[in-house]
Amino acid sequence: MKIVALAGGVGGAKMVDGLAECLPPSDLTVIVNTGDDFEHYGLKICPDLDTVCYTLAGLANSETGWGRAGESWRTLDEIKSLGDEAWFNLGDLDMATHMLRTQRLQRGELLSEITGDFCKQWGITVAVYPMSNSPVRTFIHTRAGRRLSFQEYFVRYQFKPEITEIEFEGIQKAQVPEAALDAIDKADAIIYCPSNPFVSIDPIIQIKAIGESIQQKKILAVSPLIGEHALKGPAAKMFRELGEVPSALNVAKHYRSNLSYFIMDNQDKEQSKTIEGWGIMCRALDILMPNRTQRKRLAREVLTFLEKSV
Repeated sequence: MKIVALAGGVGGAKMVDGLAECLPPSDLTVIVNTGDDFEHYGLKICPDLDTVCYTLAGLANSETGWGRAGESWRTLDEIKSLGDEAWFNLGDLDMATHMLRTQRLQRGELLSEITGDFCKQWGITVAVYPMSNSPVRTFIHTRAGRRLSFQEYFVRYQFKPEITEIEFEGIQKAQVPEAALDAIDKADAIIYCPSNPFVSIDPIIQIKAIGESIQQKKILAVSPLIGEHALKGPAAKMFRELGEVPSALNVAKHYRSNLSYFIMDNQDKEQSKTIEGWGIMCRALDILMPNRTQRKRLAREVLTFLEKSV
């Protein structure tokens, strides 16, 4: 079964890692959100792309879910000593990725090509693509009237500002890698990983070329919420501030227009009747992935559900 997984953030990276343990490399393609990319200290930073790649390569910091294992912070410490706020954590190993990426982009190379080369160097055998080779920027509009880049909102201000709107600047001009669209065309199913629906999955599926390509596909989404709480990050807070109760039900509702299958946590299984009334097949599972064994277990259960349903 050929799968295209759409991912962003730590939850998405964990799901992708589990899928990679269960599928032959030729049967899995990952398309990663780049809406939270930004420039910092003159470097091109791709937080979601790097989190997915580091996780697949076994290089991620297992305690934080982001950044590199065995990281050091001498450069950042020196930046701070020179008087900079240094609000975004860049480790020494991680910085090497950003430096080389930036240099190659300045030479005119495509982000997808650079990512593919990095994956080969890191021993990643599944195909990983950015959602766009051209910049798409997520901006958060706040109740206080500010327009913040996603990383300012998420990291600098610890996602405390109340949001009123989410904007994807540049999405109309997004340049999707042709290989990513080809993978969607050949896919038996699309999986929305347990990533933030608003700022990880929406930027991907709202790109016209991707949105149109997946319309005729069977799509399965895994909830990033258990009860009224996000497994990680601001998803639950965003639901509340945008006028919805954070719940598996409302995650399914968010994707309802093109969703075929939905995975929720066992704790939320009573919500399945309503979701199935929308024509969406549901399955309640243990969706926690505290380690690689549990990532593989969840991925295998999701794939088994799909194999029996598609």
